[in-house]
Amino acid sequence: MPTLQDVIDRLHAWYPPSTAEGWDAVGLVSGDPDAAVAKVMFAVDPTIEVAREAAEWGADLLVVHHPLFLKAVHSVAATTPKGRTLATLTAAGCALLTAHTNADLAEDGVSAALADALGLTEVTPLLPEDGPPRDKLTVYVPADAAAPLRAAIAEAGAGRIGDYDFASFTSQGQGRFRPLEGADPAIGTVGSIETVEEVRIEVVLERALRAEVVRAALRSHPYEEPAYDVVELADPSGATAGTGRIGSVAPTTLREFAEHVAEVLPQTAHGVRVAGDPDRAVRRVALCGGAGDFLLDGVLRTDADVYLTSDLRHHPASEFVEKAGPALVDVAHWAAEWTWLPVVEAKLREALGDTVVTRVSTTVTDPWNTRL
Repeated sequence: MPTLQDVIDRLHAWYPPSTAEGWDAVGLVSGDPDAAVAKVMFAVDPTIEVAREAAEWGADLLVVHHPLFLKAVHSVAATTPKGRTLATLTAAGCALLTAHTNADLAEDGVSAALADALGLTEVTPLLPEDGPPRDKLTVYVPADAAAPLRAAIAEAGAGRIGDYDFASFTSQGQGRFRPLEGADPAIGTVGSIETVEEVRIEVVLERALRAEVVRAALRSHPYEEPAYDVVELADPSGATAGTGRIGSVAPTTLREFAEHVAEVLPQTAHGVRVAGDPDRAVRRVALCGGAGDFLLDGVLRTDADVYLTSDLRHHPASEFVEKAGPALVDVAHWAAEWTWLPVVEAKLREALGDTVVTRVSTTVTDPWNTRL
């Protein structure tokens, strides 16, 4: 049976907390990392109803999208809404973990899940997240000293690519040099040209780790004056992570597309609101899970025929429509983000197998419950 830390490590590998917005509050909220985890439940909101569902089901961990403590509080007493949620989970021995904007940006995140649920193809991020700048270190070392050097730079952080670490490339060759007066060579003699069987080690690293990795290479190198170079890599292209998504659908109309959205998403009192000519042709769809009016200007610069998101305000939506850009489809915030829950559940089940039991909450936590 995995521990809570085992589950956290999996989730943070897929949705790194370091990618969350600076104002966000993600990660483990409560719980003992050493505790065993047999049952994991997923939900959008940490409401008291969801907390009670998790407690009654016997969950050891509740994973939510929206933070319980996004803003500072001065009390977690059970007389407050947030306190009641935390008290309910704690009394049941259920930990709480949040994946918010870090889950929004991820390759298998919220907007990607919404695009997949709607059947979009050729999907790419609206705002690609290229990640931190990277360097490539090349160092030349005698063959018998290559293994410890590779280990040293890997321990310093070089060679981490996606879900892999200790990644490097090695090729063979000959190194030539002549030690001059005053040198104390590890191989060869002063004044004589020396030829040594060496290997060339190449490794990629985040630029922020450059100094640390180079120091590790120099410390572990047997030579007095090691030969190495560092090259700054160009920004990567074809990013699969980022804010929002844009993709294609089979030719349809705005009315038919909106009807499809209503069929795919969980039902809410909010329903599906549409701004635009119902007969307008739709082939390209831009979307953003959650509140996405901050992307309106960017969407205008795409080839999208419609933009689907949540929580659109009156004035920004009205001005957007007047610019004769894409049509608008506004859906319930909870319903759009709920599509991510089955995705992250499936990833965890695949990773941990039958060592855990999982559940996706279907409790509707959209605040609007009646439409007249």
